[in-house]
Amino acid sequence: MKFASRLHPHQVVSFREALFTGLAADGGLYHPVGAPDLAPLLPALRSLRSFGQVAEEACAVLLEPDFPPERARSLARRAFPFSPVLRRLDERILLLELFHGPSCAFKDFGAQFLAAAMEAFLEVEARKIQILVATSGDTGSAVAQAFHGRTGIDVVILYPSGRVSGLQEKQLTTLGGNVHALEVRGSFDDCQRLVKEAFQDPTLRARLELTSANSINVGRLIPQCLYYLHAATRQRKVGSEPPSICVPSGNFGNLTAGVYAWKWGLPVRRFIAATNVNDVVPLYLRNGSFDPRPSVQTLSNAMDVGNPSNFERLTEIFQGSREAMASQIEGRSITDERTLATMRDIHSRHGGVLVDPHTAVGYAAARDYLRDRAERGESRREQVIVLSTAHPAKFSEIVARATGVTPVMPERLAQCLALPKKSRLIGTTLKELSQFLLDSFG
Repeated sequence: MKFASRLHPHQVVSFREALFTGLAADGGLYHPVGAPDLAPLLPALRSLRSFGQVAEEACAVLLEPDFPPERARSLARRAFPFSPVLRRLDERILLLELFHGPSCAFKDFGAQFLAAAMEAFLEVEARKIQILVATSGDTGSAVAQAFHGRTGIDVVILYPSGRVSGLQEKQLTTLGGNVHALEVRGSFDDCQRLVKEAFQDPTLRARLELTSANSINVGRLIPQCLYYLHAATRQRKVGSEPPSICVPSGNFGNLTAGVYAWKWGLPVRRFIAATNVNDVVPLYLRNGSFDPRPSVQTLSNAMDVGNPSNFERLTEIFQGSREAMASQIEGRSITDERTLATMRDIHSRHGGVLVDPHTAVGYAAARDYLRDRAERGESRREQVIVLSTAHPAKFSEIVARATGVTPVMPERLAQCLALPKKSRLIGTTLKELSQFLLDSFG
């Protein structure tokens, strides 16, 4: 695979360069140039027993020429000692649980792969890099867990003060060492803007080796394609149609990864982009106007994004056509009130199953989609796979509020709660971030 910025499509770079650069020098995001054809691989993937095997074979195709097939398989084994779980709720809706990794969120797939790939490259290169990450919740904890203690890599995580859950904050502020947490007096959009400004600052680019582990970095999105392949090749159909896939969406990296997999040959009938009231993209899909706005704080905080950066990649995939995008992606938004009601409904109707608020947003959107299809007299046998993005214990207070039940916390989450917080409070100007970066690493 090769990559290029949308702004300069003829300046093609390797996977390695896109991985370490993060954001292109022109400020654009890297996107794949040319489409690998995964369709011939699908029959073989269906015969494999585990996610690990699916990941190995897909990586052997996707990562050439940077990684020869056997080295790509080895990288997949290092990155994924955990697997997604496909849970059937009923004949129409399945949950793809993506929270069985070290930080209990779907971001583990991208972060662990990114760390393993960078480490593999740096093993033969005597240099140090600095990873700059903006997080609205789970990205920070996943990146912190993935990169903690890795030689030659420092991680700086920017998160909005008071806008992440207490557990999420503990996960990204208690590790210390090569993981540095900056608490920003602002929103996630402020954090994301600061990261972009840092990458475009000539002084920082000259004195530091900055890269990103956000979905800004295309190296995060490639491994996320793998669980779409796994789910679609494990799904037991009740009809002949391929599944639709509902993705709880904030910065739209997860959805973009799924659309890449579809473009490369994975049969998907339709994608449902499920948002909370921060519904900039669903509105665009309906009326054609993309109008970023300040984010609104909700119960599903990791989706509180008012200007999703991966919209640029979606636009590139569909060549700037809203009609083409809307033909494959349907946007739906869910309120906090509906989110709580959905968590309560899933618990009562499905044998005590608990879900986090982001998964509830996806489930509610999937139910609405299937209802509307039925009312129009369309397929009554279509299945929807809903991506379940975080362990319910990461949002135990909200889960208890909705259901009256406090989820059991995995030991790997409970351990960090007893550790002291280590973070530095900064404002929303590039000057403050630059000073910290230059003092620390410059």
